[in-house]
Amino acid sequence: MKHLLLRPVIVVSLLTALTGCWFSERVEEFSGPTMGSTYTVKYVRSEGLPSPERLQFEVAAILDEVDVQMSTYRDDSIIEQFNRAPAGTCQVMPAGLLQLVDAGFVLHEQSAGALDLTLEPLLNLWGFGPKSRAEKVPTAEELAQVMVHVGMQHLRRQNDQLCKQADVQVDFNSIAAGYAVDKIVQRFTALGVVSYMVEVTGELKAAGKKPDGQPWRIGLEAPQDGQRVAQRVLAVDGYGISTSGDYRNYFEEQGKRYSHTLDPLTGAPITHTLAAVTVVDKSTLRADGMSTVLMVMGTERGLIFAQRMGIAAFFVTHEGDAFVTQTTQAFEQLFAAGDEQ
Repeated sequence: MKHLLLRPVIVVSLLTALTGCWFSERVEEFSGPTMGSTYTVKYVRSEGLPSPERLQFEVAAILDEVDVQMSTYRDDSIIEQFNRAPAGTCQVMPAGLLQLVDAGFVLHEQSAGALDLTLEPLLNLWGFGPKSRAEKVPTAEELAQVMVHVGMQHLRRQNDQLCKQADVQVDFNSIAAGYAVDKIVQRFTALGVVSYMVEVTGELKAAGKKPDGQPWRIGLEAPQDGQRVAQRVLAVDGYGISTSGDYRNYFEEQGKRYSHTLDPLTGAPITHTLAAVTVVDKSTLRADGMSTVLMVMGTERGLIFAQRMGIAAFFVTHEGDAFVTQTTQAFEQLFAAGDEQ
């Protein structure tokens, strides 16, 4: 499943003191391609756990299932079959896909429409979607024609079926990677893995301690062109982390910059000064979706919303040629003793 919304890379600090550690306390690592990007898994191997080969097989199976069910970049995926179906039809869906639909409805309602799973025609129109031809600014007429086919109100969940009342197309790229991370973590927990860092296209979750007794440390990247600098380093145990940003994925036309993040209410790219936002949550799926929500809202509206909802969020905003950072109370409560850089 190719991942449309390219995330700012989360720098992961994984310095592990392996000298003197027994076999039962070493960090294993494997990685591979997925969703048009990559995944990385690191975990503490101890006696009684499945082999690294078995765990890699389990991860690959989950990622393959997500791809088959939810990818908008393959014509034979389940969601693409639904997207091609005419208005007024219903289709039986697997439980995982319906979980994403349900999450999308919740985030859509909570955010007053800032997250919408039916944006694919708009993404294609602006040049960011799976069926895009070129990045370009559409005419007002083109935009109006596409907006008719956008809106969560056109979707309906009916038991194990997903129904469409209009010719809408569903795109899960705002939450699918977070869902995949949570699925992998659930499988690891069932297999007895208690210390891990699982990352899929930049969305990640970490828990437990490394062999040297230290927590997994996650670096939040500063939005600096041509460089990757950890702006703040977090000690993470049992939380998912997602970062959304517009400083890498955009195009320019006639001197104006157009972000890949679209506002579902206007059908156009965001125009505010928020460069990136990181959300921390027990659910990586929710962190993934909420980072998109806050990116759409912008710093001022996003901070108010995040404070009201108790969301742990870290905002990075353009201010002239520099960047300023702001955090919510929930974020500071989680990382009051966090390392600063």
